[in-house]
Amino acid sequence: MSAAEMLAAIGDPMRREIFERLAEGPIAVGELARTLPISRSAVSQHLAVLKHAGLVFERQQATRRLYQVDPGGFAELRAYLDVFWYRSLASFRAVFPDADISGTDADDNA
Repeated sequence: MSAAEMLAAIGDPMRREIFERLAEGPIAVGELARTLPISRSAVSQHLAVLKHAGLVFERQQATRRLYQVDPGGFAELRAYLDVFWYRSLASFRAVFPDADISGTDADDNA
């Protein structure tokens, strides 16, 4: 999946909420639905979008399907954002060469 598709997937506030909850650990659809103001069916639809975008995956555990953040997909999204971040820092540094940008990891990738 492309980073644009991933960003579009988490652009929806409810999908972003689901994604953030999955970042805390694997969880079943029913458990998610009990904590959200939407139906189990709607949760399943949001999970399908996140899965298609490559941000989550499911695994079978006994009779339940657990969903969790896909580390590979998340790494791909982070790599995209890191490129954007470091380009922005480089542009900032070009305009303000004496600015203190410590704590930004700029020295690691400048």
